[in-house]
Formats: sequence, structure tokens, C-alpha cells
Amino acid sequence: MRLSRYFLPVLKETPAEAQIASHRLMLRAGMIKQQQAGIYSWLPMGFKVLRRIEQIVHEEQARAGHLAIQMPTLQSADLWRESGRYDGYGEEMLRITDRQGRDMLYSPTAEEMVTDIFRAHVSSYKQLPLTLYQIQWKFRDEIRPRFGVMRGREFLMKDGYNFDLSKEDALHAYNRHLVSYLRTYERMGLQAIPMRADSGPIGGDYTHEFLVLAETGESEVFYDSEITDLTFGDREIDYDDVAQCQSVLEEFTSRYARTDETHDEAAFNEVPEERRRVARGIEVGQIFYFGTQYSEALGASVQTPDGSKVPVHMGSHGIGVSRLVGALIEANHDEKGIIWPEGVTPFHVGIVNLKQGDVSCDSACEALYRAFLDHGLDPLYDDREERAGAKFATMDLIGLPWRITVGPRGIAANKVELTCRRTGESEEMPAEEAVEKIVGIYAGL
Repeated sequence: MRLSRYFLPVLKETPAEAQIASHRLMLRAGMIKQQQAGIYSWLPMGFKVLRRIEQIVHEEQARAGHLAIQMPTLQSADLWRESGRYDGYGEEMLRITDRQGRDMLYSPTAEEMVTDIFRAHVSSYKQLPLTLYQIQWKFRDEIRPRFGVMRGREFLMKDGYNFDLSKEDALHAYNRHLVSYLRTYERMGLQAIPMRADSGPIGGDYTHEFLVLAETGESEVFYDSEITDLTFGDREIDYDDVAQCQSVLEEFTSRYARTDETHDEAAFNEVPEERRRVARGIEVGQIFYFGTQYSEALGASVQTPDGSKVPVHMGSHGIGVSRLVGALIEANHDEKGIIWPEGVTPFHVGIVNLKQGDVSCDSACEALYRAFLDHGLDPLYDDREERAGAKFATMDLIGLPWRITVGPRGIAANKVELTCRRTGESEEMPAEEAVEKIVGIYAGL
């Protein structure tokens, strides 16, 4: 993409309503526009990051053997009455009546609808295990939406639902999701800590939230500092191996890590004092096992090998896709702007032409641009008639992890300048070498 043809409405001033870094920077970098309280339009750059995150989620769900579907955003109130949740969910649910007088609702979650799909098509234990998921817009009418996409009313969410014959099978599905989530967040350049949490309106006895540590987090968290030394890395996992998935769960949940809702002061005090930490965290996902709560209420049962019928065991598993954009920025920014991790960056590299119109500079930039496209990468070429300072400020604000600067003096020496956004370090090298280095970085992701 050439910046002269791109829609990037950057702002020089910080909007007054923006209280936290991610909200300020998303508005200033032209990623979103507020339409009303807690509801945003996603502009090209913001939408591009959203799609990068979605792609990682889809890839890791497929790796774990989960199947993508798409359910409507509007649901019938009758399903929720059948489960017993319609009256108890609260005012966060947006209730609607259609022109025929039927009670509808804008989906805040989809346990009832996916269970209705299951009961209509699955009747035998031979069709289990089954996990269905979607990435779909949700709506929760927050009483005080704030912090931009971090606490909005409309949000994009991955919500998955497992159906299993027994509690043991369903707990394996729970563990499988925990493993897939660890992989997902690390691919995005985030450390998301699984913490014992409260199930809230979803219900269930087993639940962990995944939290990213940040000063602006809405939750107070208590944890053993040893947990921040854990990484999943590039280890290979057989998602059908019960013992292997269980061992990962134990590795990442055996140390104390809880949100304020489930904090146990006595248990926390058993952690060596030098390792006790109290901080703030941003929730970016949650997994639940709730047994037969919905299957019994909605009649989702299967025939067993002995011919009897039993309700299936279920769980649900969510990732806040749009919220992750804000969380990534909260964890990756400085006074100049955003610093995107390579896994989610909207463009892989920025190309800055210091002297637009100069034949040698233009030619070198075009060659770089084409070289990256030929390698399957997505460059952003700043070909505007702007002063160098403005171009650098824009690149720093939007946070591309790598920048190549092309100027007359460098071209005369057969060199370009490669700059790392995170460290600020620059290095001069031939253009071909810069391309090779960038291609190698992304080949490893």
C-alpha cells in the first residue's frame, strides 16, 4: 500500500474523551472512529489489525481440531427462556421486539443457540467429541462504556463451545482450549496469564481468565512471580493426548494466580514473600466448563453405547478479538506511539522516501516495495510530498515494527537505513540485505 492512496486520518491532538493509552493511540493513529458511546467504526488500519488477530485465532482453533461456524447476532428470546437465562441476565442484554411482536435479543453470548444447533443434528455418542466456534460481533449494554475498545458495548469475540459424552472428556476439551489459547496469545507477542476466575452469568465450576498485565487493567490480580517466567514456545502438542494437555494445564496453573473475585489471602500468603505480586490485568479471554447446565435445560442429549440417553457435557471458551487490539497497545507503546509485535502488525515494514521526486530515491523505494510484495509481505510506502520529520512521526505513531529509510546520501553509498521501532536502533546496509533481514524475521513467525 502507498500512503498517498491510503485512508489514514491521523490526529495531532489527543481527543479529550480518551483516558488510556490504547484509546488515545487508536484514535490518533486513525484506527477507529467513535459513532456513539462504546460503539466504533473500524477504519482501514484498525480493521487490518483486527483481521490479523482473527487469522491467528482461526489458525490455532483449527490446529486444536475445532470447527468454525457463523451464528446470527440476533437470537430468539424463546431459547433463553428455555435455558432460564432470559430474565436473569440483566440490563446488559439488549432486548428487541420485531414487527411480528416476537421477543428478540442482540447476542451477548451464544450457549443457547449453539446448543439448539447441536440438539437438532447430533444424537449419538459416535458424533462426539465436537467443538464449534465462531468469531462474531456481540453486544452488551455496559452502563458506563469507557476505555475505547477495551470496555465497549459492541465487540468482536471468538466464542467456542465443546460437546462431550462425559465430564472427563469435557475437562480434556477445557485443557485443550487452555493450550490453544497459550499458543494464540504468544503468537501475538503477548503474555496472557491463566488465572482462577469467577464464572459470572455463564455459570460453571471450572473457569480461568487469561489476563495481560497492564496498569490500566480493570481487574486487580494476585500472582506468584514465577508464572511470568513461563513460556509455551514452539513445542509441539498432540491435542488428542489427554496426559500431554493435562501436564500443560498443571504447568501453567499450579502457581498462585487469581483475580480479585476469587483471591484467597491465606493461600496467597503461602507464596514466598519475595514472589508475591499484586498488579492490574486486562482480561483477553476466558474458558469455562459447566457440565450439563445447558444440555439438560435444552434437551441436548445423545445415545450411549448401552442405548441409554444422557445429556452432553459442555463448556464455552471466549477470546476478546477487538479487545485484544487495545490490550496489545497497552502492552506495547511508548511516548511516540504504538509498537506492534510482528505477529499482528498491520504492515510488515514501512518504507520512507526522504526525497520524493528524486529519481534515484524513487527508484530505490519502488524496488524495495516490489521486492517485499514478491516475498508475500505487506509494505507501507510513504510516498507523500511531506517533510522527513512528519513522515517519521507518522511511522512512529502507527507503530510498524520495522522501517526502511531511503535518502539521496544513502543511495549514493548503496545503503538504506533499517530501524527497529521497539529498540530505536538503526543500521545502514544495502537494500537487498535489508529485504533479506525483514523476510527472515517474518519467515520465523
